[in-house]
Amino acid sequence: MDTRNELLDQAEEFARRRGFDGFSFADLANSAGIRKASVHYHFPAKADLSFALMERYRAVFMDKLHAISAAEPMASTRLLQFLNLYRQASDGGRSLCLCVALSVTQTALPKASLAELAAFHGDVIAWLETVFRLGQADGTLRHVSDPRAEAHAAMAQVEGAQIVARAAQDASRFEATIGTLVARSL
Repeated sequence: MDTRNELLDQAEEFARRRGFDGFSFADLANSAGIRKASVHYHFPAKADLSFALMERYRAVFMDKLHAISAAEPMASTRLLQFLNLYRQASDGGRSLCLCVALSVTQTALPKASLAELAAFHGDVIAWLETVFRLGQADGTLRHVSDPRAEAHAAMAQVEGAQIVARAAQDASRFEATIGTLVARSL
């Protein structure tokens, strides 16, 4: 693996477990076994790192959503697979997905990173909207009235579920919070 990607992997792990403000370039250098100056070679400032992290995360996450759409013909299964992505990212209440970790510390992020974060949310909400529209059509999701509003609510629910689980360090809090979404699947 190249150094830049290794640094992104380490930075993502730190951000998800400690928060974006909870690690330094010195932490990255130590974890990668390189000098701090080498971190700055790849990312001149932490702002550059935040943008690179979010840009990569958005691409990877959207690839996962597209794979779910390609593999799962029913809306209910797509929704359950989506919930599983957030469940896995929560790691039993020990972690947050990167978008949640960056959202809670967004005052420290530059405009470019905030724009990438907003684009991520827009992309995921658009995907969820198609899932809820499909759920109306195929009848596998209960009580779908407004797919766009449902998508926004589902996004808020899974992100909130991660925060609740993380605060309590308890995976059951995540499950309890997403329970209404799971119950909608037939």
